[in-house]
Amino acid sequence: MHNGEWWFSVADVVEVLTDSSDVRQYIKKLRQRDPELNSNWGTICTPLQLFAADGKMRKINCANTEGIFRIIQSIPPPKAEPFKRWLAKVGYERVQEIEDPELGTQRTRELYRAKGYSEAWIEKRVRGIAIRAELTDEWKNREVGDSREYAILTAEISKATFGLTPSEYRELKQLDRENLRNHMTDLELIFSMLGEAATTEIAHTQDAQGFVENRTAAGKGGKIAGEARKKPELESGREVTRTKTIWTRRKNRNGWSENSGNRIPPLVKGEPRWI
Repeated sequence: MHNGEWWFSVADVVEVLTDSSDVRQYIKKLRQRDPELNSNWGTICTPLQLFAADGKMRKINCANTEGIFRIIQSIPPPKAEPFKRWLAKVGYERVQEIEDPELGTQRTRELYRAKGYSEAWIEKRVRGIAIRAELTDEWKNREVGDSREYAILTAEISKATFGLTPSEYRELKQLDRENLRNHMTDLELIFSMLGEAATTEIAHTQDAQGFVENRTAAGKGGKIAGEARKKPELESGREVTRTKTIWTRRKNRNGWSENSGNRIPPLVKGEPRWI
């Protein structure tokens, strides 16, 4: 991990895909064949400390996922062809989604079904994605600046809703790079949606402009969700925010189903899943 991203040894990836006996020489020729790749090599690759073949820590050229995909595009042997076809397919699907956004929603549902999420949870997750998009569109139209300001406003909503910023929430759930909302329960998703929907409405009705006014609106929207969250907690005696849960499935005549009260089944029967 480097700066919150997975990075990979360029030499290792090239060796696996080419079976080259001299990877350094192969990479040199690869760069000669692709002038564009060569000119951007310093941007694509970053020397990072990894264990070398002799067991010592050494600086080795690494690339993130995007960079590795770019390098793979320049590798001619048959082993790289499946990756290239997959990249072409993904690119084609993204173009389709631009032309018809509903396709993107359908594929999102299919992805969550393939991972074993329940239909009820998927409905909430997909609706939450739409509400989030409405909120960020509202911020964009109201002169909120870059992604850093978006992150601060999001933290305001989360803090007022759950008493935790997203980074604190991820730490509570013991998450690394995983998407936080993919590890939320039904109730957590509901109150996340409420906080963001309320913020959108407040920003719109009060005509909030710029970062400062929208930060105030975010606090108000999160407070509405936070107050609503306390009611089920008081009645049930359980906090809405969850740390980690062991998700297991029990078998019935219809096959495997999640345990009572759990909404996110494991990918493998009986496997611990941290959320």
